[in-house]
Amino acid sequence: MSVDPREKIALFIDGANLYATSKAIGIDIDYRKLLTEFSGKAYLLRANYYTALVEDQEYSSIRPLIDWLDYNGYTVVTKPAKEFTDTLGRRKIKGNMDIELCVDALELSPYFDHLILFSGDGDFTALVAALQRKGKRVTVVSTLTTSTPMISDDLRRQADFFLDVAELAKTVGRPQVQRPTEA
Repeated sequence: MSVDPREKIALFIDGANLYATSKAIGIDIDYRKLLTEFSGKAYLLRANYYTALVEDQEYSSIRPLIDWLDYNGYTVVTKPAKEFTDTLGRRKIKGNMDIELCVDALELSPYFDHLILFSGDGDFTALVAALQRKGKRVTVVSTLTTSTPMISDDLRRQADFFLDVAELAKTVGRPQVQRPTEA
């Protein structure tokens, strides 16, 4: 990855996407090390973490992470997830944070030089192009090491740089912790 130490950088993390990517390659992200890694490369203006939360649950397995991030240098952006039943009668939860991430990135763009986007979601291709038209550089962080790539080909082509989570995991990853499944 090419980060100029004179740049102001912003980290925008699609929480659900990074979680799925790291799980697919068998690692957990150490978010303290992630901040240290990037603040050591350039001036870290902001680190935003986006995720939807199921509000009516007595316990949410993501709540401890959200609280930790909030107290340790991240700006956490959440919204309530929507619950619905699909055509087969299965309970589904949907919580898309794409619009919030895009709006925040565009609003903050006058203040950073380089956006580091942690997502492989092809929906962000238009955001990357818009930021590039404003003279910003964009690195996309996802993976190609899984049997099915976790990154959209269009997004990877649009980005100025691509950083594989598997490579980043050498400095900010740790082996996955087996967690009890929720009933």
